[in-house]
Amino acid sequence: MTDWNAYRAHLGDSIKAFAALSPDTIKGLQTLDGAAAHTGHLDAKTRELIALAVAVTTRCDGCISVHSTAAVKAGATKAEIAEALGVAVALNAGAATVYSSRVLDAVDTVTG
Repeated sequence: MTDWNAYRAHLGDSIKAFAALSPDTIKGLQTLDGAAAHTGHLDAKTRELIALAVAVTTRCDGCISVHSTAAVKAGATKAEIAEALGVAVALNAGAATVYSSRVLDAVDTVTG
């Protein structure tokens, strides 16, 4: 996938179709999406950097597409985005390490 603008447009159309079939689902998502902004504790740029890091950890191309645009519009630089992505990479590696220890624990219960 290389044409992120076309993908973003397609995604918008697909979500509109979904909203027509299940409007309360999309309304609920919009409520959740806007809830963090209402507290005022984090600025838009910080929220978008977090969103991009989470998008990587959840492997959501739609989130990457939407929040990349929003992060740049909120003033995030490519370097800041890269740093946030580095945090996502580190946490994924950390989670894999923790779950690796769980596998070894499980193996120990089998092998004694």
